[in-house]
Formats: sequence, C-alpha cells, structure tokens
Amino acid sequence: MKQLTAYTTVERILSLGACPVEILDLRHFASADLQPLLEEESSLWMESLAWDYSSSADMILRYLDAKILPGYAALERGRLLGYCFFVYEGNKGVVGDLYASRSGNHTALPPSEVENQLVQHVIATLQQSPGIRRIEAQLLIHASGEASAPFVREKFQRHPRIFMKMPLQQPMPIPMRPLAAGIEIRRWSDQDYQPAAGLITAAYRGHIDSDINDQYRTMTGSLRFLNNIIRFPGCGVFDAASSFVAVHRLTRTNVGLILCSRVKDDTGHVTQVCLLPEYRSQGIGEHLIAATRDALRQRGFALLTLTVTEANARAVELYLRLGFATSRIFDAFVWEG
Repeated sequence: MKQLTAYTTVERILSLGACPVEILDLRHFASADLQPLLEEESSLWMESLAWDYSSSADMILRYLDAKILPGYAALERGRLLGYCFFVYEGNKGVVGDLYASRSGNHTALPPSEVENQLVQHVIATLQQSPGIRRIEAQLLIHASGEASAPFVREKFQRHPRIFMKMPLQQPMPIPMRPLAAGIEIRRWSDQDYQPAAGLITAAYRGHIDSDINDQYRTMTGSLRFLNNIIRFPGCGVFDAASSFVAVHRLTRTNVGLILCSRVKDDTGHVTQVCLLPEYRSQGIGEHLIAATRDALRQRGFALLTLTVTEANARAVELYLRLGFATSRIFDAFVWEG
C-alpha cells in the first residue's frame, strides 16, 4: 500500500505505544489517497440509507485535488484512517462530512475515537477562524449520540433528527382528504425558483428548522439553499419530474412545495417540503407528498425517504400516518459564538 508522507505544522500526534495516530491537514493529500476510504464510506451510505454517495464522493475528490477542501485526515503508519472536511459560508462554518474506517485493520484507536479527534480539530479551527460566529453540522450516517461528545463539550445545541423511509409498492395507508378549495398541485418549473425562496423564508419563520439551518431565515439564504440542492449533487440529483408546487388559483401564488432528488436509481429523497403557515392543516401537505410518491412509482422507483426534526411533532405524525417509518435517528448540531 502507498505510504503517505504529508506533514503540517498543525499536526497532532496521539502516542499510544508504538502506534501514533497523526491528525494532518487534509489539503496535503490527493484524491488517490482518500479514494479507498470514500469507497468504504459509500458502501455504508448505500447499506444504511439506500443512498448512492458516488457523486458526492467524486465532488470531494475533485475539491481535494484542487487543494480547496479544508479539513483534517487521521493517519496511522501511512494508512488513512478517516477524514473530516468543512466549508466556510460567510460568518458560518459547516461540517461537511466525517468518516473513519470501520474495516478493523487499524490498532491504535477505534473509529469513534478517530472521529472524535477529527471533529475536535475541525471545531477548534472554526471557532478560531476570524469572523466565524456560527457552526452547523448534520451527521446523517452517524446514529444519534455516536459522534456527539466533542460537540457537547463545546456547548453545541443538539437536535435529534429522523431519517424515514416509505416503500413505494404499498398504497398510502390513509384515505386522502379532498384538496383544499382553490388550491391546485402542479409540477415544478424553472420559473418557480425565485418564488420558492420567498416561500421557504416565510414558511420557516420562527420554526425549529430555522434554528438548525439559518439559511431559511433570509431570502438570500433560501436562494443559496435552493442552489445547493438543485444545482449540486450533495443531496442527490434534483428530480424536477417528482417535485411539485401548490398554487392558490385566484392569486396564482405558490403556497407550498415539495422538492425531490434522486439519491439512487430507484430511490427518491425529499429535500424540502413546506407550506405557508396559513395553509397548514388543510391536507395540502398530504397531496404534495402523494404527488411525489405517484410520480416516482410511475417511473419504477421503489423507495422514498426524507428527514424531519424530532421536535417537529406535527410533521413526524403526518409522515407516520402517510406510511413512512423511522429508519434511524441522527444528530444536528449548532454553535453560536
């Protein structure tokens, strides 16, 4: 196996007998160094979430070769054990991914401790970065509590979130209520992009999810959120054919939306579903989800997934009634300086 020789002044060596583990700057490595680890991680995404992580992995490797991906790597005897990267968004830092090998071939530290060391370095770097006043992290492939220790020590707020699955072969378990009078559901179009940002900002005002993702709080942030999920592969490939808007016929105003991405050949993932507050509890959300479900079923998809904040009890209850089941619970973390 290729021996890696990158060193940096910010390295940390954990001396455990004859097996030191080094934490090194990620930008000293090339895609060939990280690829085996990403292939292992991609298998975990597929197994636990039915999610094809290959497009995200390819993007990470491109950024790594361009030397523009800040983060850290854990190294033992020339073998890459794990990595964690982050990005800067104005005065905010976002932890992009965290993974340590589960192969069992290393001897110094278990994967959980490797990940803790990596996260500690990322948190310290972000907290010491000029102008950074907020840090966010959502660790989808880590069960709740699995990687929480470094965040809890640094006084992050912790928000359990639920990953849910709905098999598309089965019918919806409850009868559909009639769609509210004056509302129509139509497929997403490019012209909906700008109005959708305003809708998201209004829908999440004072909502728990705007505490977790501050992009929802402003029109500029909502546009950035839409850009990330529609034009980049971080949450799968945006699927306009299974994305819909709810429109008030009289005013032609968009009052709700559901956006879906393809995360695997036969799996769709709801990246956003929201309604203006005054249009909730009228069955519109049910019809939006049904529209996405039916569009995917007609094209042979087998599974629909989504994530929801555990504290959003009304949404959790709705999804359970519609046939979604809890697959795993993971954590979102927020720090405000």
